Amino acid sequence: MRTCLRLAGLACLAAPLCANAADWSDTAISWRIGNSFREPFNPTDIHKNIFAITHASGYKYGTNFLNVDLLQSDRNDPASLGQSSGAQEAYVVYRHTLDIGKLRGTDMKFGAVRGVGATLGFDWNTKNDVGYNSRKRMLVAGPTLMWDVPGFLNTSLLILHESNAPSGAFPPISLVTNRYTYDIHPMLNAAWGISINDRLSWEGYANFIASKGKDEVGNDTGAETNIDMQLMFDLSPSIGAAKNTFRIGVEYQYWNNKFGNTSATTGGKGYRASTPMIRAEYHF
Repeated sequence: MRTCLRLAGLACLAAPLCANAADWSDTAISWRIGNSFREPFNPTDIHKNIFAITHASGYKYGTNFLNVDLLQSDRNDPASLGQSSGAQEAYVVYRHTLDIGKLRGTDMKFGAVRGVGATLGFDWNTKNDVGYNSRKRMLVAGPTLMWDVPGFLNTSLLILHESNAPSGAFPPISLVTNRYTYDIHPMLNAAWGISINDRLSWEGYANFIASKGKDEVGNDTGAETNIDMQLMFDLSPSIGAAKNTFRIGVEYQYWNNKFGNTSATTGGKGYRASTPMIRAEYHF
């Protein structure tokens, strides 16, 4: 938990520093909750509370995005053997998209595309569950198309360089003693925020990830699909707050072959999740 709090503090410090140099910025804290999360090799639905800090900003030549998720599981995803307390996880995502047209001083528009960019970033996580104890590190890079929609829609073809150093309590994971690097593999990503009307928006992301070769113990990994989207309603005008200060909504995540695990490698346990959630946000 100390790691989670430390990351949250760093994110709070980073957001205003980025905002000072930004043309626009948005920082929010959020909470979401669901009862049917799944984890590979675990046959049971898991209840999770997820607290997040999110910062997005734009400057002369591009955009920044930072999200820190702090996840608390219930006892169905235990933190340690013989304990009823649930696992804790921190997951950090950072992306920087450089707008090539703005960098060149010439618009790069064609058809429905309003801009072309290059995206760089990373994923980082730590989790204290009994089965795997993930320590993921991933670098991403690739081209991005920015589409002309009411709001935003970006699609990217990213190359992923991913490694992990698990330390679970049971073999074969407990026998992994070094950081393991997977095959370099591609991901097709879409991220969007589409305005439906003045108070309602549809937002989310979709990742289609190719197999990353063999895992730490020699099993074949599978192609992965992770779609997370939400329908958000701006409650602010109803309570006398500034526009988009308080938002509530519903969220849904579909995750197949989670982390590259398949039905064959997990015995059909926990490799696929279908998770409805409720979500609330406060924007600074």
